[in-house]
Amino acid sequence: MPIAGEVAILGTGYTKFGENFDWDYKDMMIDAAYQAYADAKIDPGQIQAAWLGTYLPYAWGFEGVAGSTLADTLALSPIPVVRVSNYCATGLEAVRNAAFAVACGEYDVVMACGVEKMREVPGRGSLVAQHVEKGHPVYCKGRTAPGIFALLASRYLHVNKLSDEILGKVAVKNHHNGSMNPKAHFQREITLEQARKAPPVAEPLRLFDCCPTTDGAAVVILTRKELAPKFNKDYLLIKGFGAATSGGYFTIQFDPDFDFLGFRATQEAAKSAYRQAGITDPAKEIHVADCHDCFTITEIINYEDLGFAPRGQGWRLIEEGVTTLEGRLPVNTGGGLKCSGHPIGASGIRMISEVCDQIRGRCGKRQVKRADVGLAHTLGGPGTVACVAVVGRP
Repeated sequence: MPIAGEVAILGTGYTKFGENFDWDYKDMMIDAAYQAYADAKIDPGQIQAAWLGTYLPYAWGFEGVAGSTLADTLALSPIPVVRVSNYCATGLEAVRNAAFAVACGEYDVVMACGVEKMREVPGRGSLVAQHVEKGHPVYCKGRTAPGIFALLASRYLHVNKLSDEILGKVAVKNHHNGSMNPKAHFQREITLEQARKAPPVAEPLRLFDCCPTTDGAAVVILTRKELAPKFNKDYLLIKGFGAATSGGYFTIQFDPDFDFLGFRATQEAAKSAYRQAGITDPAKEIHVADCHDCFTITEIINYEDLGFAPRGQGWRLIEEGVTTLEGRLPVNTGGGLKCSGHPIGASGIRMISEVCDQIRGRCGKRQVKRADVGLAHTLGGPGTVACVAVVGRP
């Protein structure tokens, strides 16, 4: 049995994202899980299997190395709980695996939980340190996430004859949205002048072009479509779910077919999700989207890879206000990774939660006018893996 149209989302929940120094790894799991239980209208004992999405267990001791951390914390034993890790696509990958489990009929009610504790990490445990100490002795010299995506920004601006002002406009939009999200890491607006005069990180990317490292957890609870009304009549359906890979972590940038203007992994994952959902014109048929804006340039490129704009025209969606809350296709309504933050394992599931809240009309000041079909998208590593989920009403 396929996932598309057969798997229902019963409930979602996620913690406040940010510097959660007063919560440990397990505290965040509990908070997100019990929000999701309440939203799904189920009892914890009804969960039959679970998937834990954590990318960086080294950042918090031994917690998150295996699914047993989730099982122990939420008293889920002896049901099966498995850990999933797939770069920044980890959260959506956990949801995808959970969806397969209910679609095939093995389980009736399952959970996907994403959690990451990234703020209380010693210098030797940081992402940069991992590159230097464990990566290739040549490829990893000076290699950082901002540096990798700055290459794409430089290429995109050059080819399309743009200034870095267009990047600043993405940051301004997402800070505006994040200012209305009480769970976002950053909750204040910025001006275009502030964005353009911010300290450089990796030219042409500046401070406000980059998402923060963040603590957080998110949970989604799934069942089969025919069972959903028994638990929660306000359920949603997964209309399509695609995943794809393209190259290795250190080889993608040496691929002669990689032009630094788009990510094949996103393009292929989107094609799969759209085919399952019966979507032929995503620019018109998707009403709200949460896409992977680890950097402002990534959001613009995502517009093109996801089919929201033609090749080389993604920047026009920002310039013309298409992706604002009032626009034709609002994107990153909760602030995106840029302002919600990016606790890697939790991000994709937080995106699912934001899209579901928009469809259900629960987003308050940031609620969009029309949201019947939504999309969540995560891009992992330097563009080597991607997941795309399409969600809508039955």
